[in-house]
Amino acid sequence: MAKLLILLSIFFSTIAVVVASGSSEESHHFSRNLSPEWMGFKAEKLSHLHFYFHDIVTGTKPTTVKVAEAAMTNKSATFFGTVVVMDDPLTVGPEPSSKLVGRAQGIYASTSQEEVGFLMALTFAFMDGKYNGSSLSVLGRNAVFSGVREMPIVGGSGLFRFARGYAQARTHTVNFQTGNAVVEYNVYVFHY
Repeated sequence: MAKLLILLSIFFSTIAVVVASGSSEESHHFSRNLSPEWMGFKAEKLSHLHFYFHDIVTGTKPTTVKVAEAAMTNKSATFFGTVVVMDDPLTVGPEPSSKLVGRAQGIYASTSQEEVGFLMALTFAFMDGKYNGSSLSVLGRNAVFSGVREMPIVGGSGLFRFARGYAQARTHTVNFQTGNAVVEYNVYVFHY
């Protein structure tokens, strides 16, 4: 009888360990499906943002700086191989003194040998109003001399979590001697 009790005790202990370890396995997930409501999101909305991007190359306080170039860049009509870092102001109007709403921070690189075209990898970091502290991420091609350029919005943070959409860029003014430019942006973005 004692042997039977010992065997039953070992059997039930083993079952308890297997069940406990199984529930532990289930509490660790690599991935799982969630609903937006579980994350606390309300209905998805479409927002339109309008601002001006000031790319200042010259002067005492430039907002763009060339950080790299290829050996052949100086011979290229398209500046192919140039890499630039930016921290450009975003304003409500085209004037430099207009209200600051954010900054465009990132890099652009001249990636076309046929036309002036940049790969833009940047973040619109907003610093004013309800979007203060939120950002949108852009990754796409910018064919500078096209009338309207469209680049994808690939994500965001803060109020723009799970953002997707596109940005349209139109050159407002450009000074070909200094390289300074003001670009109008219309951004259309889905977010929660």
